[in-house]
Amino acid sequence: MLKNKLFVGIDSSNYTTSVALCDSDGKVVLNLKRLLPVAEGERGLRQSDALFAHSKNLPLIMDELKDFLNADYPNREIVAVGYSATPRDVEGSYMPCFLAGVASASSIGAVTGCHSYKFSHQAGHITAALYSAQRLDLLDGDKPFAAFHVSGGTTDILLVKPDGDGFTVEQIGGSADINAGQAIDRTGVLMELKFPCGREMERLSLSSAYEKSKTRISVNGLECNLSGLENLAAKLYRECGDKGRVSAYCFDFIGDTLARLTENLRAEYENIPIIYAGGVMSNGRIKEQLSVFDNVYFSAPEFSSDNAAGIALLGRRKYLSEK
Repeated sequence: MLKNKLFVGIDSSNYTTSVALCDSDGKVVLNLKRLLPVAEGERGLRQSDALFAHSKNLPLIMDELKDFLNADYPNREIVAVGYSATPRDVEGSYMPCFLAGVASASSIGAVTGCHSYKFSHQAGHITAALYSAQRLDLLDGDKPFAAFHVSGGTTDILLVKPDGDGFTVEQIGGSADINAGQAIDRTGVLMELKFPCGREMERLSLSSAYEKSKTRISVNGLECNLSGLENLAAKLYRECGDKGRVSAYCFDFIGDTLARLTENLRAEYENIPIIYAGGVMSNGRIKEQLSVFDNVYFSAPEFSSDNAAGIALLGRRKYLSEK
């Protein structure tokens, strides 16, 4: 029944335009991304600029999608398009940048007659991470699992409960001030690196001879504060001028914070499965610190950073539930 059926996912987050495609078997066969341009020295984008950049990127990505379909799936049928409409699954969650993806998905649905389904950006991140870690089975069970969503826009600890064709999410912890990705990017911009700074800082940290030392993290139960990292990293950079050492310190601070939060989470929810999602979790140094825990799962970098793969997979699940 599903042979040659395809499912499109669209995500227009604050810094990446993404379009993905999964097949009838639930395999992600295409995962396209275009970063939004950020002026040198800037630490982010205004929503109006992000929306404009998505409007320029989406036609180009759709051309790539069309070429891929014509070459690899000439006898295909797109039966559903999923899109991220909000940052989170909570009342009042809204960012204008997602309107670009909403408009594109609505247009595809109207012209082709295929089903269209809306999801949150956060739900897409969780699903993409589960897919990459080969733990989508957690969505088919009846027991909750935990997810850390760690990025520039969020540092959340989530209790995820499977619910039919999808899942519900309850935030049970996270950062009380700035997010992990913000701390990384602010430190990188301070060192005159190009925004977003995470990838370059990871490269620099790998070449550093810096040995991990004790960090002054701030964690209380399932809540943390990360704003202190910006000042500590700035002080260290003034003292040593070593970009690699400062980058390594920054990642160690975040890794130590997440490790303490994980310990505290396990104290409340014994041996609960944990999936780490979001762009910050593509960092190898941070992953290494968290890999000491049992029953924890990570995704490949291409499914950690912003992407539409999880949205396409959620669209497929929703479509199948209605058949």
